[in-house]
Amino acid sequence: MPFQLHQRKVLQWFLMLLAAVMLSACGFHMRGPANLPFKTIYLGFADNSQLGTELKRYIRASGAEVVSDKEEAEAVLQVIADTRDRKILTLNTNGRVREFSLYQRFSFVVRDNKGALLVPLTNITLKRDITYDENQELAKQAEEALLYRDMQSDLVQQILRRLSASKNATAGTADAVEE
Repeated sequence: MPFQLHQRKVLQWFLMLLAAVMLSACGFHMRGPANLPFKTIYLGFADNSQLGTELKRYIRASGAEVVSDKEEAEAVLQVIADTRDRKILTLNTNGRVREFSLYQRFSFVVRDNKGALLVPLTNITLKRDITYDENQELAKQAEEALLYRDMQSDLVQQILRRLSASKNATAGTADAVEE
């Protein structure tokens, strides 16, 4: 009897060890810096743009240089539209706002220094829902600002992925448009 109990414990430990090894071999790894197919880029953002500043930081971290003159750049990102919007999602029984939908829409194209299209017109639309309570106005304003900041970070990551894939766009792959 004690021998069977020992075998069962050994088998349990073996199965737990096997499960741990299988989970560790799933291929998960942290995302590193973007692998951009150009060394210099000009970004068509205003100097005080928070989105432009964050994108510059990530591009520089990936090893590319952000230049201030279009003529020096291998790639030029042209901003077509960058808008934020807030729409009423639901009302309560008194006709007061209960939830909002927050939207951030961004459209851009990327061309090389000769004017050839590297990334075709790309539209990115991000949406977050937020509950509203007029009794907590300041807290809800802070929450809305936090959600917009989160959307901006998500937008920067999506732009970087599109820029990284631009080497494939020059090879004739399909347009990458996300809404």
